[in-house]
Amino acid sequence: MPFDARAAKLLQPGQHITVQEHPGLRFVATATRRSWIYRYKSPIDGGMRQVKLGEWPAMGYPQAAVAWEERRNTRDSGVDIQLQKRAERRNERAAVAAEKTRPYTVGELVQDYLAGHIDLHRKPKGRAEVRRLLEHETAPIAHRPAALLLRSEAYDLLAGMTDRPVLMASVRQEMGAAYDFGLDAGKLPENTANWWRQVWRGKMPRTKGKKIAGKHVGAGKRVLSDGEVGTLINWLPNFPRTQHDAVILYLWTGTRGAEIINMEKAEITEEPTGMWWTIPKEKTKNARHQNATDLRVPLIGRARAVVQRRLPGPGRYLFPSYVVAEDGSELPMEQKIIQSGIYHYQPYSKTKDKGSNARPRLPVTHWAPHDLRRTVRTMLAAMGCPNDVAEAVLGHMPPGIVGVYNRHSYDAERLEWLTRLDGRLEELARAAVS
Repeated sequence: MPFDARAAKLLQPGQHITVQEHPGLRFVATATRRSWIYRYKSPIDGGMRQVKLGEWPAMGYPQAAVAWEERRNTRDSGVDIQLQKRAERRNERAAVAAEKTRPYTVGELVQDYLAGHIDLHRKPKGRAEVRRLLEHETAPIAHRPAALLLRSEAYDLLAGMTDRPVLMASVRQEMGAAYDFGLDAGKLPENTANWWRQVWRGKMPRTKGKKIAGKHVGAGKRVLSDGEVGTLINWLPNFPRTQHDAVILYLWTGTRGAEIINMEKAEITEEPTGMWWTIPKEKTKNARHQNATDLRVPLIGRARAVVQRRLPGPGRYLFPSYVVAEDGSELPMEQKIIQSGIYHYQPYSKTKDKGSNARPRLPVTHWAPHDLRRTVRTMLAAMGCPNDVAEAVLGHMPPGIVGVYNRHSYDAERLEWLTRLDGRLEELARAAVS
């Protein structure tokens, strides 16, 4: 029925009037007041809910109709108004409680995330890098209560890194994970917003690639040509022994730099088919995969010669560090020593020479050690190596269901194709001389 003000005045406590023009709108009388109520079916669970719009006569019928339309539109958009109000009240109570007690800060959340997740699931190098990244980049907001961090604060922190897109993406990803960790662990109120998952979404700047000599060289993946490979092999004696041997192992095995510098004597065995290097699963990038296995690498040609020469050295590692761990145990060489040592010989390197003699400069430029691994993969493909074998040589896990059911070791195939690769590399080296 249409709303009748005279009937509303005569309404007894416990009675109500429904307004037909506005489905769900009710005028309800109690012993002390008369109120406008909107009753609706929840779009979430189908249960009946009601929400108070205002009191009569302060809110007249026209104002009630406008309020009803707003709430109905909200409900039609899929929002349960009552649940939303409850969540807002919980947010308000949580905010008040947080202000009354010592706040749990962003800095504390970062440290808990590092100790409770990163230190348990990342390798030492990754742990150190994430710790350095978060502690340094979140310092401006480390004092802020984590549960009350504003969306604008997260946005502004990342906005200061737009000229460093890779760093920006890393901080956004790790802080999003840190807030997820805090919520899961009960260190943050359940209604805490994880703004890191929302700000800059779909708007992250693209990287322009690494810089060399102050200029962007793009984000392309470098692969050395056959001629460059031959030239580089012949130039290797100009390198110090460490970089010389590392480059040999990159080219002749296709393994990762982290696997090379962590090579241990106990992992080298002489077998009927030759010398083999067995890299434990825990040392590979596949360690997190349940179905991953140890990586078996045949050492052929110059790779075998490098390992044979290094085996008699002291200690457990073939690339030992000059420092030891806090507990006195041995440590492998840091991977950056290989990288920085190679960069030192690039023609655009500005590091100063020691002594009076100028160091020789690489004739093959604009490459990094990992590009050699990519080069090996490309060479194998060019030689006709089957894709699954080439991926096995590099230690990649087969994708999807294949990785679950294909348990073949590929030892024979690795031996065959790395032997062919040895012949091809030596061929390229001879061709570069002539």
